[in-house]
Amino acid sequence: MKQLRVAPKRTLLTSALLLALSQPLYAQTAPAAEAGQRTASADEDARTLDAVVVQGIRGSLTGSMNLKRDSQGVVDGIVAEEIGKFPDTNLAESLQRISGVSIDRTLGEGSKVTVRGIGPDYNMVLLNGRQMPTSGNANGAGVSNSRAFDFANLASEAISSVEVYKTSRADVPPGGIGATINIRTARPLESEPVINVGLKAVHDTSNGNLPKSLQGHDITPEISGIFSQRYADGTFGVALTGSYQERDFGFSQAAVPNGWRPFRGDENNWGTIPQPGTPGSENITNRPGPTDIYSVPQNLNYSVNGVQRQRTNGQLTLQWAPADNITTTLDYTYAENKIQQQRNELSVWFNFGPSVTSWTDGPVAAPIYYSEIINPATSDISMGGMRLANVNKNESLGFNVDWQVSDALDLQLDYHSSSAETKPDSPWGSAGVLGVAAFVRGTTSVDFSGEFPVVNIALPPGVAGVDPSQALVTGSVFQNAYSKSEIDQTQLKGRWEFGEYSGLDFGASYTDVDNRTAYGFMQRDTWGGVGTPADYDDDIWFADSMGQYFDQFGGHNSSNFTDRFLLFDFDRLRNRAAELTGRPDWYRAPDEFSRDLRTNEKSSGAYLQYTTKFDWEMPLNVAVGVRYEKTEVTSSALVPVATGITWQSANELNLIFADPAFATLKGDYDYWLPNLDLNLEITDAVILRGSYSQTIGRPGWADIQGGRTLEQIVRVDGGTGTQGDPTLKPLVSDNFDLSLEWYYGESSYVSAGWFRKDIKNYIGTTQIIDVGGSDGATPFNLHTPVGGAYWNAALAGGCIQADVTCIRNYIFANFNGQPGVTATGQDANGNFTGTINGLASDPLASFKITSPANREDSSLDGWEFNIQHMFGQSGFGVSANYTIVDSPDLSYDNYVIGGQFALVGLSDSANLVLFYEKDAWQIRTAYNWRDQFLSAVFDGSGIPNPQYVDDYGQLDISIGYKINDQMTVQFEGLNLTDETMRIFGRHENEVLYATQYGPRYVLGFRYNF
Repeated sequence: MKQLRVAPKRTLLTSALLLALSQPLYAQTAPAAEAGQRTASADEDARTLDAVVVQGIRGSLTGSMNLKRDSQGVVDGIVAEEIGKFPDTNLAESLQRISGVSIDRTLGEGSKVTVRGIGPDYNMVLLNGRQMPTSGNANGAGVSNSRAFDFANLASEAISSVEVYKTSRADVPPGGIGATINIRTARPLESEPVINVGLKAVHDTSNGNLPKSLQGHDITPEISGIFSQRYADGTFGVALTGSYQERDFGFSQAAVPNGWRPFRGDENNWGTIPQPGTPGSENITNRPGPTDIYSVPQNLNYSVNGVQRQRTNGQLTLQWAPADNITTTLDYTYAENKIQQQRNELSVWFNFGPSVTSWTDGPVAAPIYYSEIINPATSDISMGGMRLANVNKNESLGFNVDWQVSDALDLQLDYHSSSAETKPDSPWGSAGVLGVAAFVRGTTSVDFSGEFPVVNIALPPGVAGVDPSQALVTGSVFQNAYSKSEIDQTQLKGRWEFGEYSGLDFGASYTDVDNRTAYGFMQRDTWGGVGTPADYDDDIWFADSMGQYFDQFGGHNSSNFTDRFLLFDFDRLRNRAAELTGRPDWYRAPDEFSRDLRTNEKSSGAYLQYTTKFDWEMPLNVAVGVRYEKTEVTSSALVPVATGITWQSANELNLIFADPAFATLKGDYDYWLPNLDLNLEITDAVILRGSYSQTIGRPGWADIQGGRTLEQIVRVDGGTGTQGDPTLKPLVSDNFDLSLEWYYGESSYVSAGWFRKDIKNYIGTTQIIDVGGSDGATPFNLHTPVGGAYWNAALAGGCIQADVTCIRNYIFANFNGQPGVTATGQDANGNFTGTINGLASDPLASFKITSPANREDSSLDGWEFNIQHMFGQSGFGVSANYTIVDSPDLSYDNYVIGGQFALVGLSDSANLVLFYEKDAWQIRTAYNWRDQFLSAVFDGSGIPNPQYVDDYGQLDISIGYKINDQMTVQFEGLNLTDETMRIFGRHENEVLYATQYGPRYVLGFRYNF
């Protein structure tokens, strides 16, 4: 209802239609001529009765069922029983209960959503019908390509409902291929007056599974308050909501963060295992066949992470209805999410020297055992640390006028100005990393046969483990990452009704989006060490054992696990490194950005949609519409200008950059987007739906950057880079839906639906192997010392191709002072330090350039099954759903090396909710499961490689007890079975990330005044 004032039902109903951008078209359920059929007024009274009488869990599920039943097209959602009682404290955690909706978890909590196999970047998120801006870079590194909205930034206290529109409508802003998700907040003239306050105590068990230096508080607070009142005979309303939450938690992670390098069995390149008959081939067990694909790890890393988060949300809404036919709304929404993270790690790096290996059978072979021979034991055991601090801020100011001009004509004008910003929240930058090493590593072996990789390190004679007396700072990087998106949007909407059954919706919109994503860093590649171990006080370091923090993984306590590592006081160590170098500016992020992408999108749209009802024996509701959308893109990118290549550490070369410059490119596109919805009321309880629509999904921000960027670090086998294309077209999807719904009892129903999406202009990632030259392959004609005269002399002098340390030392020892060669000394292990620059006579460097492109067309289809059943008046109920999604053409082929056309996020999912609600008790148990899915087509190596997220299921429970009319107590338990998450590559043995979090428990009280 529009507002709680005395007015004709027709007035209330039509006004409500225009107040909500995506509300159901109740005009389609006008009074029927035959006895026994539902009437619009009867339906309205039934819904009003449900809203008043049915409360709690059952009330929320009933509201969600009515939303689905009365909608145009296929719509699912979550409805709060009343203000402040949304079912979950995290919106993403609630959305995963909806069929076809899966979530991506960040820091152990739901953050972004995938709908029907379509990833977060192609789902449009609205706040009260308004397009929401998004910002990324929460990890403090790199520029952001994502358009995905992070639901973790929003608290749920002010949310009245979340609606998931799986079929498109002409009056909805375009951009969602999977779905359009509309978050509706409380309106004072639409809800009962309320004043309440809530308090919660949160205990995250993962905080206790951390070293003491990384732990936060065992108990953290949440507080929220709601004030919603009406004045002046119900013509003026004020709603104020606010919440503040602290959460201290942690996670432990084993990872191969720099990815796996794939090879064919008959390849002989840097990183490959020896070919038959060559030295070292006798050390291979079950060698991959010539046509098999196998992969070798670039590194192995174990880390413990402590995280602190403070989230502040608030909303003020003012509503004034100066007349029965006019309602004005002014609202302001504020959300701030601060995240700080501390990290300590134990890691090893593989230089692809002589090895001993054991492999699974092909055709995709994975290591069972991988060992790199290092003798003497003078390589580095790395024990880096990180500090991360970022703040995400969302603001939205909106104004709406809803005017019922006459009984036949409604008009609505809506404007909002919204922004989303992510920026550093520390004087050192958004993320700072200090490399620390003890040069006591010998032959390093890893057992990859289980879900948890187990490393074993041979130490020098007489050394039992790493010790503070052996440690010193090595390389470092301090980073600044910044993102900001601003949206100004104006929407004019109207509806003209023709009698009782038909109407014409019409409207126009203009949206102006400014998006900026930028990144700058200060990196010091002093991997040989800053000073000597004697330059550091031993009490900076704290010895610990890594295995104890992975107690949910088998193998964590293996006797073969060399898990001793050193933690340290980050600030103190940073200051000491700055003292030793005399350069404090090396140990903080720079003030200027080296990458800066600035994009403007201007979109103009207009739509018409005709709705009618054919009052036959089985009434048929029809909605047919079309939307025209035109978008103009202007993208500018700050492009680093590379002038040369220098070789500074054994397996890393670095680009030398001059001052960067902006490059600007433009693009545009326009589309006609039709939609058709049919709704056949077979009986009062059975509805058959059919829908067709066409939707678009816009390219990512980095995909449409205005230039080419080369990464600073160049490996021995070449460098990497990215380039964008503002002329990219959006994805275009033809969507087909067919569903059957049976509402067989009070608050009970079953439904089955089939859907298909034919996707055109799919944006895939290609990789171009570029060699410098006038053809534009690389714009800078850069020369690399790899393969040059000095390099070849080292090979002739006895070094082998894979031993880059030998090659580098040979060049320094024999050619120091020659053009391009400058030795500055030797480190503690006797290896030379200094630089070797590429000369004009050296080969041109090659770069693997990642570039987006509109590539292929394909399709996906699936099924959705829902059941919701209330067991009479017993208080027991069940809600369950299962979604199947399939697309053979969009699957990743693990047997192909190189860029591929594949859709990330495609997976089956299921939910089961059991509840009991009677008298003062509310008990709910919820289990959510998501099958294995492809999450990315590149890993940390910069090479096209798949990343698969293993199947994951989580069990949550909530128990509420109403002490009296004012006081309610609530207990929640999340991830009760302490599930872990695992991401792997082409084979399950190729672990990329194995992460342990922990259960979380919440005890809360809410008091109504």
